[in-house]
Amino acid sequence: MKNNQLLPFERNRYYAGKLLTSADFLAEQTYLNNKRRFINSLLFGPGIVCGLSVYNLDDLSVMIESGAAIDKSGRELVLENSTVKKLSAMEGYNSLETEEVCLCFKYAEEETQSVYSINVEGDNGSEYEPNRIRESGTLFLIDKANMPVDFAMESEFLVTANLYSDEDYSINISMPAIVSCGCRVRVVVEITKISDTAKPVSLNCTLQTPAFTNDYGEHELMIKADEILPAKEQPVVISYWLNAQEYEVKDTMIIVKSNFAKINVGSTDMRLPDNFIMKVMLSKDSAVDLIEREIAKVSLETKSMQISEDFIRLADITIQRTNNSYIIDSIDENSAKQFIRTASAETQRREYGEWFSSVSGSSKQGVRTEYSPLSPAVLPEPVYASGVCEISLGNDSKKGSIVYSDEIMHGLGKGNVHVSVGFEYLAEDKKLQNTAKNTIYGNATLFNDKELPIAYADTAIKVMNDRGSFMVAARLIRDTNYVVIPLRWVAVKLPSGEEQTMLRHVTDKSISAVQPTVVIGTRESHFFDVHFKNMAPVTLNYMLTESDSGTITADGIYTAPGKEGVYEILISCAEMPMIRTYAYAVVKKKGLEDNN
Repeated sequence: MKNNQLLPFERNRYYAGKLLTSADFLAEQTYLNNKRRFINSLLFGPGIVCGLSVYNLDDLSVMIESGAAIDKSGRELVLENSTVKKLSAMEGYNSLETEEVCLCFKYAEEETQSVYSINVEGDNGSEYEPNRIRESGTLFLIDKANMPVDFAMESEFLVTANLYSDEDYSINISMPAIVSCGCRVRVVVEITKISDTAKPVSLNCTLQTPAFTNDYGEHELMIKADEILPAKEQPVVISYWLNAQEYEVKDTMIIVKSNFAKINVGSTDMRLPDNFIMKVMLSKDSAVDLIEREIAKVSLETKSMQISEDFIRLADITIQRTNNSYIIDSIDENSAKQFIRTASAETQRREYGEWFSSVSGSSKQGVRTEYSPLSPAVLPEPVYASGVCEISLGNDSKKGSIVYSDEIMHGLGKGNVHVSVGFEYLAEDKKLQNTAKNTIYGNATLFNDKELPIAYADTAIKVMNDRGSFMVAARLIRDTNYVVIPLRWVAVKLPSGEEQTMLRHVTDKSISAVQPTVVIGTRESHFFDVHFKNMAPVTLNYMLTESDSGTITADGIYTAPGKEGVYEILISCAEMPMIRTYAYAVVKKKGLEDNN
C-alpha cells in the first residue's frame, strides 16, 4: 500500500446509538496513522533513525543490520533483525542495466492470521479474511542512474544574478539574499557551458562589496578562473567568502563594473554589456534565525510536491558483471545515507561534539558553530601571561631596604610588554568559610583596617623588551619579620605599534576616499570606499551636499543623476562627525567618459 495523501484528517464522531461498521473502525485507524505520519514527515523528514548499516560479506552477499527509518510520507520502516541477502535474490536485480546500483528500503504491508469470516462472501470472495496487517519493509535494488530526482523547492533564501551569458556560456553569482551582521558568508560563482563548444572560458573581475570585506579588510572580492572547460550542463562551482559588517543595512549592492571585468572565451575577449548589480540585505537577526525562518516559510503544497518515489537509500553498490553472475566490488554508505537528528541522542551528540571545535575557535556548543558570527573589526586581542615569584629579604629587613628579584622570563617574547606585580597571601575568608588566596596590586597600606600578612613595600618593574624578561625591585616601607616577599605578576603584550594607535587623540585619526574623484556615466552606480588612518573601521555616514545630485545609500553606493555635472559627497564617521572627507563624482553621458 502506498499512501502519500494524508490530508484532510477526518476522525469518527461518536454518539449514543451509533452503528459501528468495519468502515468506521478503518477510518479510526486511518486518522491515527495519517496524523502520526504527518507529524513524522514535518518534524523529522525522511532518513535513518538508527542502524541499517550495510556490510559486504562475500562476493555475492551483503548484510543489512537491524534498524529503523522514516520515509518521505512519515511512515516508520523497521528491520527487526539483521539479515543477509544475495543481490541476485533482491527485488529489482533482474532489471538492472548498469554496474552502479543503489540498495534501498521501502515500506510494505503484509496481511496475516487468516480467520473464518462470518460474512461468507467476504471482501475477497473467500470464507476467510486476514485478521492482522503487519507493517514491514522491503529491500530492493535500482540503477543509480534511474534514482528519482526530488523536486527542487523555489526559495527566496538565495539571490542569483547573471554576470555574463552568450551562446556558449552562462556565468551566475549567488549568495544569501539576507545576511546576518558580522557573519562570514559564501559567494558562489557558477560557470555553465550551454553548448557543445570546445572553447574554454576565463574570468577575471573585481566585485565591489560596500557592506562586506574580504580577509584583508578590503571592500572588494577578486574573482578569477583560468581556462575552465566544464562538461555541457554540468556547471563548475567556485566558492569565495566575505565578512559582513556589524551594522544593519536594508538595501546594499554587490557591483561589478563592466570595465573591471575581463572574460575570454577561447581566444576572444568579451566584455560585460553593462555593470553587474546584485542587491542583498544585512539583518541583525542571527544566521540561525534567518535559516529557520526561510525553512518554515515552505507551504504544505510545496512540501507535497517534493515527494517522488518513497523509499530510503541505504548504500551505493558497485558490481562487476560476468556472463552469468556478478561480483560486489565496493559498498559506499556515506554518500547514500541521510540521517535524522533525534532529541533522544542530544546528550551523546553533545559529548561527541566536545571533541571538536569550529574553525573560528568559537566556544559555543552544539551544531551551529558554522553560523557563528565573526568578531567585530577591532584591534587584535592582547596576549596575557601570569606567574608568581619571590624576592628574598635576608636577615636584616629594615624599613628603606631595597631588594631585587632574579630576571624573570614572561614568555610573551620580544616586544613592548607591560608588567604589574601584586602582593599575594592567604587569609581566612568569612564568606567562603575557608582559607582564600588574595592579591593586592598597588599601595597595600590603603587596606589599613587590619595588619595584612605581607611585607609592606613599594615596587617597580624593569622590562627588558628585547630579551623578553623583567625584574622587580621592592623597597620596604615598614620593618618586617618576613624573609621573602611573595608576588603575583601579570604581563600584557599588544601587537607592535598598536598601543600608540589606541592612545592617539582623535586629531590623529582621519579618513580618506579610496577614489576621491570618479568619472561615471549618467544613472550609473559607484561604491565610495574609504581608507581609515590611525583608527579601526567604523560606521560611516554618506551625504550629498547638493540637491538633485543623485542618490547615495547608507553604505556608500552612489547612483548618478540623469544630467551631467560634478557632484560632491560628504563622508563622515557616525560616532565622530568631526572626522570627515569629501569625494567627487564627475558624471558624463554614457560613451563620453570612454573618450577621456
